[in-house]
Amino acid sequence: MKMNRLGRTDILVSEICLGTMTWGSQNTREEAYQQMDYALDHGVNFFDTAELYPTTPLSAETYADTERLIGDWFEKTGKRDKVVLATKVAGPGRPYIREGKPITGAVVKEAVDASLKRLKTDYIDLYQIHWPNRGHFHFRGAWSYNPFKQDRSKASADIAEILEALGDCVKAGKLKAIGLSNETTWGTQKYLTLAEAKGLPRVATIQNEYNLLYRHYDLDLAELSHHEDVGLLAYSPLAGGILSGKYLDGKKPAGSRGSINGDIGGRLVPQQEAATRAYVELAKANGIDPSAMALAFCLTRPFMASVIIGATTMDQLKVNIGAADLKLSDEVLQEIAKIHRQYPMPI
Repeated sequence: MKMNRLGRTDILVSEICLGTMTWGSQNTREEAYQQMDYALDHGVNFFDTAELYPTTPLSAETYADTERLIGDWFEKTGKRDKVVLATKVAGPGRPYIREGKPITGAVVKEAVDASLKRLKTDYIDLYQIHWPNRGHFHFRGAWSYNPFKQDRSKASADIAEILEALGDCVKAGKLKAIGLSNETTWGTQKYLTLAEAKGLPRVATIQNEYNLLYRHYDLDLAELSHHEDVGLLAYSPLAGGILSGKYLDGKKPAGSRGSINGDIGGRLVPQQEAATRAYVELAKANGIDPSAMALAFCLTRPFMASVIIGATTMDQLKVNIGAADLKLSDEVLQEIAKIHRQYPMPI
């Protein structure tokens, strides 16, 4: 398993990260424990969670259960020191999380302490802002995105206040590094500029969506990654499971994410069908599992710090972790480029 450095920190993580958002809803406690044990045994030292989890569906009743489950596993196994642990503070909009209020400095400190308690640890390796107060274009928001409605002074002030609070938490030893999620180039650079000017913690990573069907990060964010050493933590590298091919021709297997929440966050739309079929057929023609090919492609990207996998079965988990050992040929990569040119933004 290849190890990558998070930003300009001294933290080394496996290029495959174990995602956890199904634990406590689609996966039982026992299944989650089995996944963590297997991942550690196969070279994965990086786990990503969030106070928001589990998802599918999101609910007030299950809020933060995934963090509690991980904390119980740490307590049971004593393996906290074997794991680079990432979690996130939820942004505004969920009434059952701090009444849907935006992130402030006080909220950051409150949320950090709550996560530490649930996770049964005294430090978090990477703490991330799950989404910005001002809004963003992720999760299919690109089709209606309008940054001109944002209050410029408030957006900057929010970032400064959040960064100051994160700095206090780092000084207190509660956090080792900080990251962003569902962010833009401007937002990320604003954090970096303020950190440099004020001697505050530097953003190490951005956790944004990246997969064969959604490659926005290839453009200006890739340039930022290169010049500023901010790596991508790619979520939904299989587009919510679509790139496995299991939803082709209208299928929705029982127990799958598509059978539970319908359109998989706006991804399971008619426009993706042709592109997905082309990628699946390319993989099969080359004797490769379609999921493994999709993940292996993500691992070729020079800005990639780690690819966050998610699995509801052990068979899926084994394929996903095994993708780290798959090297795609130049011919396959050339065919992927052709398909991308034909279907540049199908979701």
